[in-house]
Amino acid sequence: MLLFSGAAIAALSLAMALAWLTRMRTGQSGWIDAIWSAATGLAAFVLALAPPSAAPFGRRALAAGLVLIWAARLAGHIFARTRGAGDDPRYAALAREWGAAFPRRLFVFLQIQAAAALPLVGAVALAARSPRPFPDLFDLAGGLVAIAALAGEGLADAQLAQFRRAAPSGGLCEIGLWGASRHPNYFFEFLFWCAWPLIAFDPSGAYPRGLLALAAPAFIYWLLAHVSGVPPLEKHMRASRGAAFDDYARRVNRFFPGPRINFLAPRPNGCRRNR
Repeated sequence: MLLFSGAAIAALSLAMALAWLTRMRTGQSGWIDAIWSAATGLAAFVLALAPPSAAPFGRRALAAGLVLIWAARLAGHIFARTRGAGDDPRYAALAREWGAAFPRRLFVFLQIQAAAALPLVGAVALAARSPRPFPDLFDLAGGLVAIAALAGEGLADAQLAQFRRAAPSGGLCEIGLWGASRHPNYFFEFLFWCAWPLIAFDPSGAYPRGLLALAAPAFIYWLLAHVSGVPPLEKHMRASRGAAFDDYARRVNRFFPGPRINFLAPRPNGCRRNR
């Protein structure tokens, strides 16, 4: 297992070196995320099935199948979106900020992205290796969460693509899931990684390592909601859409879908809630 883990780390590093080379030659940063998704999924797939393991083969196959579907869907979506498109605004902002140092700093940044895949790959491996009998309610719950997340993210991407084909340039999408969250695709990405602690969990306490799979949803939430997902994207949207985006942000939740609660709205007795 250690041999396969070392190979996965090396493969992720090489994949992101390839992503760097592709970005420098094409000028399109979208390839970076497509390559990262494919490499992460393939590394997790290999580790889920790698010998030796005392876990039931059914659980290992479940984990391998789910993460392979995730990687194929996400990498395929980003690949299709990137073809013929301009540069990703998040990476374009980094290029402006870093100036002449952009190639060197981007290479280091992408190696950090390779390392960032490790908690995710590790969670899949931990879930696949849970030794309890298969199948059980935790496998069912984890599988259902993963499938719901994949379906939700696919629907969000399709709704956004539909809006972009029909709406005037510069509009803000509020159709479907985008009226309940400003970033439903990111939310469902986070939800997908919530499946792995469920599959890894052993209620008997015989597999305490399974609890480490909680690192995946915690890490991906922090990354998407507070670091490389929402903040740079909303910074770009606020700069390009101005007051329209501010109005949209007041009405639609930032990350978790649901009705927006306005704590400053007048209450029935005419009072206002305090922040």
